Amino acid sequence: MLKLYYSDTCPYCQRVLTCLKELPSVDIEMIDVNLILGAREELAKLGGQSMIPALSIDGKIMYESADICKWLVDNYSK
Repeated sequence: MLKLYYSDTCPYCQRVLTCLKELPSVDIEMIDVNLILGAREELAKLGGQSMIPALSIDGKIMYESADICKWLVDNYSK
């Protein structure tokens, strides 16, 4: 299961969101940390940091927009 922790106002998050738009359908839960109460705390508990963007891959957290985009492209591009 994939979860993306993000914020619309974060330029690094925008990079990941743009990457997602360019890929075929990716089944991913989108969690806007500014709209969902407790999302940053949940992220910090899972990964040790509340930094965004963050991609949860079956509970393992990946930070850094470039790494997230690379992983998405490697796993979801045709």
